[in-house]
Amino acid sequence: MKKTALEKRIKRKIIARDHTFFASCAPGLKNLLAKEINNLDFESKNIVLKQGGVEFFGKIHDCFLANLHLRCPIRILMRIAEFKAENFSTLEKKLEKIDWELLLHKNTKLKFHVSTKKSRLYHTDAIAQRAEKIISRRLSSHDSNGAYNEGSSTLLNTNIICNEIFIRAENDRFEISLDSSGELLHKRGVKESTTHAPLRENLAWAILVFAGFLKTDVLIDPMCGSGTFSLEAAMFKQNIPPGFFRNFAFQSWQCFKKNQWEYLKKQAENKFELNIQKEIFASDIDGKAISSIEKNIQKYNFSRNILVHKTNFFDIDPEKLTKKKGVIVINPPYGKRIGIKKNSPSLYQEIGKKLRKDFKGWRCGIIMPEKHLVDNFNFQNATRSFYHGGLDIFLLTGLI
Repeated sequence: MKKTALEKRIKRKIIARDHTFFASCAPGLKNLLAKEINNLDFESKNIVLKQGGVEFFGKIHDCFLANLHLRCPIRILMRIAEFKAENFSTLEKKLEKIDWELLLHKNTKLKFHVSTKKSRLYHTDAIAQRAEKIISRRLSSHDSNGAYNEGSSTLLNTNIICNEIFIRAENDRFEISLDSSGELLHKRGVKESTTHAPLRENLAWAILVFAGFLKTDVLIDPMCGSGTFSLEAAMFKQNIPPGFFRNFAFQSWQCFKKNQWEYLKKQAENKFELNIQKEIFASDIDGKAISSIEKNIQKYNFSRNILVHKTNFFDIDPEKLTKKKGVIVINPPYGKRIGIKKNSPSLYQEIGKKLRKDFKGWRCGIIMPEKHLVDNFNFQNATRSFYHGGLDIFLLTGLI
């Protein structure tokens, strides 16, 4: 079938060219994210650590792969343009020069995130209003629907998908970006049931890495809640990409080809490792938490390697669960996270005693709300700080 003029422009200006992408992440995870990106099979990388995340270069294809495979980032942005604008007239002219019809469909919904710092144009709502007017007018003036997306699912209905555009101005320099992810990337599309104040999946993954968790390891998750640690470990062990069960904003872009995306997912699926033993032991004293994790592991049959049981952490005998020594991760209930005004040092004292008594030789990752609580664990350890859910939290890792 002969390509239209629009398809040719999309291929030449969007698909064939290298672009700049920015993967944002939580503080403290940039080095881990950069390592993840470096391990992906990109044609071009040029990885650069930036404030708030990691910048990398590549084709649109690489952006799709990054969303599918990266476990650390919050979202992945595609840089669209960068320019200087000291007044609205210049800003409007610069925005009008961008080939929006090569990126988005004419009926797409738009959402804007605008931030300014030390710039003459500082009124974020006024910037967003002008941008929306210009982009919508540009898209409506082109018959841009259906360039590559024939036969795609209802996901690509542009009345459903909302494309988010990020506009950042600093010292009169504007940076325009398009979000490729849609829902934040910690949402794996796996958990249907959650407990109160669950840990985000990308942070849970980082904690597993810092605790030294490997595919060959057993994992004990004794305060599992809805099972974030256990599910992240199961996906890793089974070699399932974190984005395999979800959708992304880029699936509504003009350059998206459904058959190529299905091929990328099929390549990933061919590497699944499903014939594995039950080496992840999730437990909780709360019956609601147990009900929640049981629902979560059933949908995609993660029960093949996650064993769930209701029990108190202090009653666990690891030798009855496994002959191997592996990793134990603990996320105790604490502070504002569950509505408690004061943290209980005695809880961490008891956890330290239990670990020394029954888990000698295990590696651990323990979350705590205050750094001084590390004093309850008198084995060689390291501490890191994170920001999560409006709180500063600390992670202790080490060999018990």
